[in-house]
Amino acid sequence: MSELGSVAPAFVRDQEVQPRPAPVRTTGFVALVRARLFNSPTNIILTLIGVLLLYFIIVPLVKFLLVDAVWTGSNRTDCLAETLHRNVGACWPFVQAKASQFVYGFYPQPERWRVDLTFAIAALLLLPLLIPRAPAKTLNAGLFFVAFPVVAFFLLHGGGLNGFAVSWMTDLLSGLIGSLAEAGSKLAKGGAVAVSIGKPVLGLATALSWLIAPLIWLRDWIAASGQPVWIDLGLTAVIALALVIALSGGLRNGVRPLIVMIGLFLGIALVIAVLRLDRGGLPIVGTRQWGGLLITLVVSVTGIVGSMPIGIALALGRRSSIPLIRVFSVAFIEFWRGVPLITVLFFATYMLPLFLPGNFTVDGLVRVLIGIALFAGAYNAEVIRGGLNAIPRGQAEAASALGLSYWKTTGLIVLPQALRHVIPGLVNSFIALFKDTSLVSIVALFDLLGQLRAAFADPNWSTPTTLFTGFAFTGLIYFVFCFAMSRYSLFVEHRLNAHRRT
Repeated sequence: MSELGSVAPAFVRDQEVQPRPAPVRTTGFVALVRARLFNSPTNIILTLIGVLLLYFIIVPLVKFLLVDAVWTGSNRTDCLAETLHRNVGACWPFVQAKASQFVYGFYPQPERWRVDLTFAIAALLLLPLLIPRAPAKTLNAGLFFVAFPVVAFFLLHGGGLNGFAVSWMTDLLSGLIGSLAEAGSKLAKGGAVAVSIGKPVLGLATALSWLIAPLIWLRDWIAASGQPVWIDLGLTAVIALALVIALSGGLRNGVRPLIVMIGLFLGIALVIAVLRLDRGGLPIVGTRQWGGLLITLVVSVTGIVGSMPIGIALALGRRSSIPLIRVFSVAFIEFWRGVPLITVLFFATYMLPLFLPGNFTVDGLVRVLIGIALFAGAYNAEVIRGGLNAIPRGQAEAASALGLSYWKTTGLIVLPQALRHVIPGLVNSFIALFKDTSLVSIVALFDLLGQLRAAFADPNWSTPTTLFTGFAFTGLIYFVFCFAMSRYSLFVEHRLNAHRRT
C-alpha cells in the first residue's frame, strides 16, 4: 500500500496544443511527379534530358505541321517561301489536291462510289464484332468473314456470273481430268517405267471422264438455258438442302439447319439480284487500277484474316503426333520464315505464272494476297505454338478423362486459353503486317506509299516541303491504324484476363 501511495499523479494538460503543419501531399499529380521523376538525382537528370529531347523534337514538329503550315493554295507557288516571304512549313494544299489519289489510286472517278460503299459495309459489319455486348455475334461473324469478301469482290472488281456451284464443280473436275489425261499420255510415250505409270493414269482419267459425263451434260444444258445463273443456283440449293437433310438425320432433329441453308441461298439470290450478276454485273475495274489506301486495307485485312487459320493449323500440326503432319508443318514454317517478304512477293508475281498451266491465270493481286497470307501464317504459327506450350498438360488430360475428343478438347479448352495468352504477340504481328504492305510497290501495286511517291512526280506541287508533308500525312494514317489495333488489343487482353486483375 505504501508503494502504491508513493506513485506520482498522472500529468493532465490544461492548455490547448498548437495545430501541426499540414502533411505533405502524397497523392495526385504532384506526388506522381515527385515519386516518378524527381525521387533521386539520377531520375532528375534523366527527366531533364527527356524534357530537352521532347522540346527539340515536338516544338519543331508542331511548328512545321501547324504554325508555319500553308493551308490554302492551288499550286506549288502558294507553298514557296519566296511567294509568302516567311518560313514555310507543311504544304497541306498538296495533300488536299492528292487526297482522292491517296484513297482510290487510279480507280475510275465515276465508279468510286463502289469503294465508298465497300468501306461503309465493312465498317457496319466490323463495329458490332468489336463491341463485346453486341448481339448476334455468330451471324455477324459469318457475314463479315464469308459473305462480305464475296460482295466486296463484285463491288470492287465488277463482272458477273455465268453459272454457279454445279457449273463450277464440273469445270474444276474437267480441268483435273484433262490434266491427268495429258500427264498420262506424255508418260505413255516415255520409257518402260514411264509407260507403266502413264497407262494407269490415262485409264483413270478415261474412267473419270465417263463418270462426270452426266455433269458435263447438265452443265451444257444450264449454259444453253435462258437463265443459267438462276437455274444453277436453284439446282445447287436443292442439292445442298438434300445433303443437309441427309446428314442431319432428317427433320426429326429439328429444322434449324434447313432454315439456315434456306436463308443462306436467299441471301445469295438477293446479292445476285441487287448487283445484277446474272446480267454481267458492274463494269470491270482491273486490280491494276486499284491503289492508295484501298490496296493497303485489302492487302492488310486479307493477310490478317487469312493468316490466322493458317497459323493455327500449322501450330497444331507442329505439335501433332503424326510424323508426316509434323514434318510438313515444320518444313513449311521454317521455309516461309527463312525468306524475306520481298522475295515472296517477287516470286508470287513474276515466277509463279511460269509454273501454272498455259490456260490457267491468276490475278496479280490475288497472288500477292496468297503469298502474304502464307508468309504471315508461318509467323503466327510460332506465336500460337508458344501459347499452346503455356497451357498445362493437365487441361487436356482432364478433358480426356471427361470423354472429350481431341478436336473438342482443342477447340473448347486448349486453343481459347492459348490465344488469350498470345494476344500481344499476335497483334504485334498484325501491326507489322499492316506496315509491311508498303512492300507491294516492288511488284507494281501502288499502295498508300506508292501513290505518295507517284504524287511527288507532279511538277505542279514540286516544293522543298512537299516531300516531308506527304510522309508526315501517310505516317499519321499508319499511326492511327496501328495505334487503334494496339489499344483494342489491350482492351481485349484486359477483358479476357479478368480473373487476374488486382
